[in-house]
Amino acid sequence: MSNAATRTPSNPWQRLTQWLGSARSQAADVLPVRVGGTEYRQTTATPASVLGFDQALLWVVVALLSWGLVMVYSASIALPGNPRFSNYAPTHFLTRHAFYLVMGFVAALLAFQMPMRTWERLAPWLFGAALLMLIVVLVPGVGKVVNGARRWLALGPISFQPSELAKFAVLIYAADYMVRKMDVKERFFRAVLPMGAAVAVVGVLLLAEPDMGAFMVVAVIAMGILFLGGVNARMFFLIAAILVAAFALMIVSSPWRRERVFAYLDPFSEQHALGKGYQLSHALIAFGRGEVFGVGLGGSVEKLHWLPEAHTDFLLAVIGEEFGLVGVLVLIVAFLWMTRRIMHIGRQAIALDRVFAGLVAQGVAIWIGFQAFINMGVNLGALPTKGLTLPLMSYGGSAILMNLVALAVVLRVDYENKLLMRGGRV
Repeated sequence: MSNAATRTPSNPWQRLTQWLGSARSQAADVLPVRVGGTEYRQTTATPASVLGFDQALLWVVVALLSWGLVMVYSASIALPGNPRFSNYAPTHFLTRHAFYLVMGFVAALLAFQMPMRTWERLAPWLFGAALLMLIVVLVPGVGKVVNGARRWLALGPISFQPSELAKFAVLIYAADYMVRKMDVKERFFRAVLPMGAAVAVVGVLLLAEPDMGAFMVVAVIAMGILFLGGVNARMFFLIAAILVAAFALMIVSSPWRRERVFAYLDPFSEQHALGKGYQLSHALIAFGRGEVFGVGLGGSVEKLHWLPEAHTDFLLAVIGEEFGLVGVLVLIVAFLWMTRRIMHIGRQAIALDRVFAGLVAQGVAIWIGFQAFINMGVNLGALPTKGLTLPLMSYGGSAILMNLVALAVVLRVDYENKLLMRGGRV
């Protein structure tokens, strides 16, 4: 050990350049030791490079994005044979997905540059912007209708889905709200009810599209942040019971949602096999064909106009057919590891008395983990059919964009955590 003064670059770009230019230090995650006001660090013959964010998390995200790009191409290459997509080139969805990835990376880099205190200041404005977009998309002639749902805004050559922005906006707003209400978090009318009302407004707008899947994700994100923020357990379970009852009422009162549940219970029956159970039955056939090791990349038969939405909601079924049980298990483990890692970053931030940053990171973990769980459950027949994409992998520009922005914010939280632990300032 030697007495050394080490200066940490304050600019994230400088940190990234430093990492790319030199080898990673073996002692990058070791905290400095202070004895009697003197700081001691391990030194090497060459200057140590300190990575400013979680490298393992970054590489897992890149791996999932890359795998998703390959699978979107594999699942969509035969779509031009369908009369509905006859004017599309075989690489149409591949090139558009790659374009969305580039847009997402640019947006993520910009999001990473914003300190968490800036996100905290912007929380109410971001929530207001999301509400405004949810209202605008419902205006006839403005919102784009696809398969009977008005969920998209046409922005030149691309379409944007405001519900994806709503997930991120509610996450940021809920974290900021809990920080502001920390002193009264045990009081239902002053802490829980206003947040519940805000989520209810978002829910009404989402159900008007309709987009029940997005509303479920928004509600779970808000509830998760309230729980992690320290809301009384009795109030939390009361809200949970109310939400479950509300979703059950929506299903019972909607004939087509009710039919989906019946189809989920018996997708291969004569009544449902060619109706609401069609997607699920062919997804299960795809998993059955894949067996343990799969039929090989590109060898899927179900994607050849048998399985609808193979490149979006049912991408996992194509993965199961082409990579088998092994591929599905690898994917599940990757999402489990990523969710746990993000939760750890959030707990670390809270331990450093950065409650807002910690709740934001944990909210992202809830978002990614819950949506992946729902998508996988639907594909595997464990849950009723619901239109939610697989995060980071399914085709969809808005989802990819907002997923990458959210993960960039998590990396920013981790960067600021490390900066504080090394004696820096944020």
